[in-house]
Amino acid sequence: MLRSFFFAGFEGSTGYNVRGEWIDQIAATQHDRFAEEDYERLAQIGVHTVREAVRWPLVDRRGRHDFASVRPFVWAARRKRIEVIWDLFHFGFPEDVDLFSDEMPERFADYAYAVARYVAAETDGPHWFTPVNEPSYFAWAAGDAALFAPHARGRGDELKLQLARAGLRAVDALRAGCPDAGIVTVDAICRVVPPEDRPDLADEAEAFNRGAVFQSLDYLAGVLCPELGGSRDKLGVVGVNYYWTNQWELGRAGEPLSPADPRHQPLRSMVRDVWQRYGGPLIITETGHVGERRAGWLRHVSDEAEALLAEGVPLRGVCLYPILGMPEWHAREVWTRMGLWDLVPQSPTLGRVAHLPMLAALRDAQARRAAADRAAQVG
Repeated sequence: MLRSFFFAGFEGSTGYNVRGEWIDQIAATQHDRFAEEDYERLAQIGVHTVREAVRWPLVDRRGRHDFASVRPFVWAARRKRIEVIWDLFHFGFPEDVDLFSDEMPERFADYAYAVARYVAAETDGPHWFTPVNEPSYFAWAAGDAALFAPHARGRGDELKLQLARAGLRAVDALRAGCPDAGIVTVDAICRVVPPEDRPDLADEAEAFNRGAVFQSLDYLAGVLCPELGGSRDKLGVVGVNYYWTNQWELGRAGEPLSPADPRHQPLRSMVRDVWQRYGGPLIITETGHVGERRAGWLRHVSDEAEALLAEGVPLRGVCLYPILGMPEWHAREVWTRMGLWDLVPQSPTLGRVAHLPMLAALRDAQARRAAADRAAQVG
């Protein structure tokens, strides 16, 4: 389905963080300046697909659309033969947009249509789009926890429903602007367990695991609030984001559950649950670790992916995210060593230094996948 099973994601968050500071991770990592060089590095290691953000606040100027900020990535992808999944809403939105207003879904759909027309005209395809990245997380972060603009509290459920309205309108707009548009719906998969001394909270944990985690996907699939116009077709390919932080004890979200804990669920089991719930092909659209744990994490995820494929689960790709190190969202002076390349100052630019253990793990994972594909063809 995608040009490379293991592919790369460039962190593209924009918006106002918990400090009220504007963040733009594409600019902060200088990916906007070095897109072609970044794509060339990927092509050299057999990675030919990327997740890339279209920055809504930079494109949509009070309803008029300027694609100057997108053009470098379109041109670089064309020159380096890189397939792109375009992410339209990665937390940031234009300053004149009220996310809670009745007009917001239409404004977003107009933007999505313009993006689709531009991408269809400038690239050969296939054309892939993610309307809203991680609506469940963003609804909590921006609507309950006040981590991102609009820095609201107590409005997470309202924002989640509004994002579903906008996402569904955007799917129609994308397909109108680009008839062969493929939709990749991206959300996090999470799981909580009750504290060992609080078995009475088991029902609350289960309600989160079976309900809240899937609420956004259920809106888009038409399972919840079908009057919104959701359907399995509009859900498209389901993409799941999963990190080491995505399982925790109820009430202790900042303390990830240890994989050695008997209550910890294997990644393969969580992905299988998503497939059994919605059917169709799936992608792991974000996964990664930090520091010296990167290589081990990639090997672990590769093992889980091979197990899923052996079971017949139609997993179509794994996105290493972010592929470049990045500044922390809420502490821009702190740089996180994530991804395949660390970013190091080489005034006036940021150099890309490969993390060799992770690169070796990636090559092993690619070789295993290629061998499995060859065996399947022979069989």
